[in-house]
Amino acid sequence: MSVTVFSSSEKEEKRRHKESKLIQQLEKQKQKKEEENKQQVQQEEKESKGRLYTLSVALPGSVMDNAQSPELRTYLAGQIARACAVFCVDEVVIFDELGEDAKSVEGEFKGIGKKGQACVQLARILQYLECPQYLRKSFFPKHQDLQFAGEYENLIIDFISLVCHSKCRQVCLLNPLDSPHHMRIDEEAEFREGVVLDRPSKPGKGSFVNCGMRKNVQIDKQLKSGLRVTVQLNKCQNKEGKVYKGVVVAPHVPRTEAGLYWGYSVRLASCLSAVLTECQYKDGYDLTVGTSERGNNADHITLPAFRHMLVVFGGLQGLEASVDADENLNITDPGVLFDLYLNTCPGQGSRTIRTEEAILISLSGLRQKISAVFPDQSKG
Repeated sequence: MSVTVFSSSEKEEKRRHKESKLIQQLEKQKQKKEEENKQQVQQEEKESKGRLYTLSVALPGSVMDNAQSPELRTYLAGQIARACAVFCVDEVVIFDELGEDAKSVEGEFKGIGKKGQACVQLARILQYLECPQYLRKSFFPKHQDLQFAGEYENLIIDFISLVCHSKCRQVCLLNPLDSPHHMRIDEEAEFREGVVLDRPSKPGKGSFVNCGMRKNVQIDKQLKSGLRVTVQLNKCQNKEGKVYKGVVVAPHVPRTEAGLYWGYSVRLASCLSAVLTECQYKDGYDLTVGTSERGNNADHITLPAFRHMLVVFGGLQGLEASVDADENLNITDPGVLFDLYLNTCPGQGSRTIRTEEAILISLSGLRQKISAVFPDQSKG
């Protein structure tokens, strides 16, 4: 009986061959699964009249520190808001790359330190701009962060006029978003944003809501006054009635059922890792994209199928600085955090690209790639 004896080099070669074959099989399975997911997502989008996927953007609040005056900080926040609205961003996450804790996105934002105050100001201005103009007085009391935002700049201008004994011309620093949910008073629409009024209603009847129309809207439920709600107006209205009729729906319904862009939500995160771990979606972000000049060329990639996409931008020192400042991350390469790590402006002619510029550049470059994943989707 003969026995075949393999040398160590032959054994190593055989082991490498098995590993290579296994890797190829796994790669084929991965590609097959991605293709199946893509077909499923496209089929669901085709059957839906609306847009089922979401697009989120994350950036550090420290970008505000690069502006040298309150006026410039306000204008910078307005640029970011406009960029997000133009490219139909559904969620804006502002993280503190200096590691300050952020506990709330309402009221005084307790837990924010002095260094993290830029995050709060950016969040407040973004929320102010996203809110329909007829609701702003209900949700935004006078605050120093909004002193140059719309009607709020009247206070500072009046003060300057008094001190300087001269007349100052009012200048609006924030350009309006003019999003679909920012309705005119007589504009006909299926959906509207509103605020629940502190007005008594008959037993068994719903609350009254101010939706920025000539008449209030009576909804199908009793809700606490002061709440912001999304209302779907009844198709048939009694024009002679004292109020319009409607039902309260989830904020995502205009997007998922009618394909309308319905503004963005704003979330504060205490650090970069919290952007990912505190995701508002049940299954988290299934596609995360980091942007950096050290990333791969975005021109050469295709996006996999996704439901919730997150694009993360760094501050003045890039995402690398945000990773270094995060005590929860024991990594040196930001690329391992994301599914894709992209350079969205290869061959740039400036040493630096400002964050507000990077948002426009990146979302513009990714727009066609997103459309390739959802060719039949309807956008607002």
